[in-house]
Amino acid sequence: MNRKQFIQSHGASCKNWTWSWSFVNHDDRFVIFGVWEGEDTSKFRLVLHNDWEISAKGIKQPGYSQAVEHIRLVEDEGYALRTFSMRGVKRFPEQGDLSPSAIEDFTPELENVRLVALPRAWYVAAEVGMYDTIPEVLEGVEEQEVFPEGAKTTVLVNAYERNREARNRCLKHYGCRCRVCDMHFGERYGELGANYIHVHHIVSISKIGKEYKVDPINDLIPVCPNCHAMLHRTSDTLSVDALREILAVQQSNSHK
Repeated sequence: MNRKQFIQSHGASCKNWTWSWSFVNHDDRFVIFGVWEGEDTSKFRLVLHNDWEISAKGIKQPGYSQAVEHIRLVEDEGYALRTFSMRGVKRFPEQGDLSPSAIEDFTPELENVRLVALPRAWYVAAEVGMYDTIPEVLEGVEEQEVFPEGAKTTVLVNAYERNREARNRCLKHYGCRCRVCDMHFGERYGELGANYIHVHHIVSISKIGKEYKVDPINDLIPVCPNCHAMLHRTSDTLSVDALREILAVQQSNSHK
């Protein structure tokens, strides 16, 4: 199955199969973009940049205008967004990111993603969180009393399995605001910071050293990366209340 057949099998089409970067199914209301395999899936993946409107040779690229139209369908008309992975090479490496790339292969599978619009570029993020400590979507988490939280293993240094479902439950309960300093990345950075937060184990897993049951509400708490680092700054992990007190004192002193 080639790329055209794959796209058509999902009921999508485009203006031109040679130069199109994106595709649309108007009946089912979704847009398809390709993303390059090998990009870190824990980060936002670039699908369209303003610099791609004009090629390195100064030629206006029709694929850009069509892609913008498709982006607007997602942003303004509520179309869903899906991607598939591509593998390829840059035709003119010396042109950097402006170089057209030749698609050598692709994975014929669609992934539901969400659009992240930033200045001069559009990215996609997985609907289900791919960050180590930052679930992107909290819906659909089954209610459970406790979650198994893996056992200690030895891999050069002691490492512990982390339970994503437990983090989802924690963030569904507390939200994504830091419970120490009140920082909310979505409010500060807009779409770029939406749903970004760390999850802190109130009782350090490294002190447990055995398999145990983690209670997502009582054992986990959302904190920003700065506060998370400060909680682990001392040899014996600070309590959240202790760090709040330190912060309150510093804020009080700064106002004197």
